[in-house]
Amino acid sequence: MPANPDYAADSPQLARVGSKRRQKRRHLKDLAARYTVGIGGVSVIFAIVLIFFYLLYVVYPLFIPAHMNLLSTYPVPVAGDGQTLLLSMEEQNEVGLRMTDKGKFLFFGLNDGHTLKQITLPSHKQISSFAADRPSTGDLAFGFVDGTAIVARQHYLLTYPNDKKHVEPEVDYPLGNKNIVIDPKRRPLTHLAFASGEDRSTIVAATADGRLILVSLVKEESGLSLGDSESSEFKLVRTGLPSTESVQKILIDPTQQTAYIVEHSGNVTSLNISDPESPLINERVPLVHDKTAVSSIEFLTGGISLLVGESDGAISQWFPVAKNGRTSLTRIREFNSGQQPVTGLASEQRRKGFVAVDKDGSVGIYHSTARRTLMREKLSDDEIDFVSVSPRANRLLVQDKAGKVQFWHLENEYPEISWSVLWEKVWYESYDEPGYTWQSSSASNDFEPKFSLVPLAFGTLKGAFYAMLFAVPLAIFGAIYTAYFMAPKMRAYVKPTIEIMEALPTVILGFLAGLWLAPFIENKLPAVFSLLILMPLGTVIVSYSWYRLPRKYTSLIPEGWQAALLIPVLVLIGAVAISLSGTMETLFFDGNIKHWISTRLGLAYDQRNSVVVGIAMGVAVIPTIFSIAEDAIFSVPKHLTFGSLALGATFWQTLTRVVILTASPGIFSAVMIGLGRAVGETMIVLMATGNTPVMDLSIFQGMRTLSANIAVEMPEAELNSTHYRILFLAALVLFAFTFLFNTAAEIVRQRLREKYSSL
Repeated sequence: MPANPDYAADSPQLARVGSKRRQKRRHLKDLAARYTVGIGGVSVIFAIVLIFFYLLYVVYPLFIPAHMNLLSTYPVPVAGDGQTLLLSMEEQNEVGLRMTDKGKFLFFGLNDGHTLKQITLPSHKQISSFAADRPSTGDLAFGFVDGTAIVARQHYLLTYPNDKKHVEPEVDYPLGNKNIVIDPKRRPLTHLAFASGEDRSTIVAATADGRLILVSLVKEESGLSLGDSESSEFKLVRTGLPSTESVQKILIDPTQQTAYIVEHSGNVTSLNISDPESPLINERVPLVHDKTAVSSIEFLTGGISLLVGESDGAISQWFPVAKNGRTSLTRIREFNSGQQPVTGLASEQRRKGFVAVDKDGSVGIYHSTARRTLMREKLSDDEIDFVSVSPRANRLLVQDKAGKVQFWHLENEYPEISWSVLWEKVWYESYDEPGYTWQSSSASNDFEPKFSLVPLAFGTLKGAFYAMLFAVPLAIFGAIYTAYFMAPKMRAYVKPTIEIMEALPTVILGFLAGLWLAPFIENKLPAVFSLLILMPLGTVIVSYSWYRLPRKYTSLIPEGWQAALLIPVLVLIGAVAISLSGTMETLFFDGNIKHWISTRLGLAYDQRNSVVVGIAMGVAVIPTIFSIAEDAIFSVPKHLTFGSLALGATFWQTLTRVVILTASPGIFSAVMIGLGRAVGETMIVLMATGNTPVMDLSIFQGMRTLSANIAVEMPEAELNSTHYRILFLAALVLFAFTFLFNTAAEIVRQRLREKYSSL
């Protein structure tokens, strides 16, 4: 059949058109791929930056400085009803109390000073002394000129009539509305201290003739013969205390175990009053130097620490510390409030913060544990007589000598956070020495949270170190053998098998490590440590024996498959070591290796320890390091290997001087990526350790990491609380930590690439 001339003529033109269309489609695909990859890369970077700034956004309020603004100023409410003994506020910041020396409870509106309610003490005798228990109780004690005392309790009833909040102040008398005889000689009580509890209350008083009297009122329950009711009464125990110099102030701790008698000389006598019938002197300690005097002294919240204001403007914190088997009051830290004498101190009710006023009318806001001076501001041209902090520490009430009251709003959300709290040793109350401590919660209401990130960072590095110590040698040497010596067919099975291990959920590894591996290692500890010697030794012996065998036997195994012969050998060594574990423990460790470790090495053994974490997390990290390192070694150009061998180098010389050096950037990247994986691991560390934030280098102790701590405590952290934001700060530290490691790794990798790119 004759060819179609028109078709023949059009064929080249059609071919060109088809080629252009294919090129156009290819070009469009290239553009789509380029922009897709580019957008994906930019999106990843944007997401990482967004995460960083979100963490920063949550953490930033921790470091906002404290500040105040004046809400109102007004004259002292009902100034004619006597001199002020106490200023206080209720929790809603609506009602204030001014207690006067005429026995008047004057409740007033905090915003404008108008009088809301007046209550008078049932006793009309002249008040000669006054003391307040810790603010949370609301108890006030009044001493009179006839040697008697009475205790009143202020409290506030919150109601909502017509859906409108109303605060009703009330006063009652927990020890009865009749005066308690403190001094049988009826001398005036010049100084008074009071502390109350559920079943016992304690009063310590100084009389005008220089005597000290301890009165303990113990609640007794006595059943009645009729009905089911019970009657209550207080048993009074009165004891004379050892005399001291002229008394400046008396304090009783909330537990009613210790009384402090502060003298005008600047000394304080500590009395053990746990047994009110036989009090003992603990010690007598000078609080100030010879050239200064105690100008003000109060308890810090919790009643453990004493805050001492001095005449030179210094403020010091003291609390009992155990030394050489006995407890001694110790000066812990100091604060500088200026050059003027400190005339008043007021502690916050729920934190370890306090307010100090000095003689020139200035107010300072401090936090004791953080050792922070949060702010200082001059509030009055006159000396400030009284200062009060609201229960929520967000209001300040000040009265000066000119008879003016100022009501301030205080913004001070996170005073307990500072660089020293996060990263330096801190001496906490009831601790024998400064230390790095993380303890975010407790059952006690007087508990002070401890937010040192050092134990968490230490645990993160410790866990990563032991994981890398286990994983890196196995992964790198395995990658070298697989890529360089192993037969291609065997490599086709080994490499995918190891890479599939990376898909194993870490929660499964953590579960197995915590419930199976940890008890197994504890029971077979001699076998585990003997394997560190027997495995390498057995491998060397078997390899050397194989090398010495005649050629007719070694040729039976194809080149590159020899490693398979080691599998049964290693299994056999492991089985023998495990079976002989008990025998080794009996022969070398007196039958109990944990006791031997404790007595001979001085190390405690925790079942879920660093050994367990190192093995479990190492297994999780091995596939990552192996895969990247093996690809890097296998990708070394073959002409480099062949050229080295052609020049007379051996396989080992070629490996160490050509292949490893050329692949070193990739091997280094593998190690750093594995390290990043180990640093960020959560579930394995959470389940395979005791998860205790201890700083101990011992391999037999556990740890707590930053990531595990976030996972454990974030669900129970109150939104926007200090604890909540500190956990985000820990996440930011972990983020920065990983970023710095990866950046350093990339710099090193680029230098290695430049150095060995000429090979």
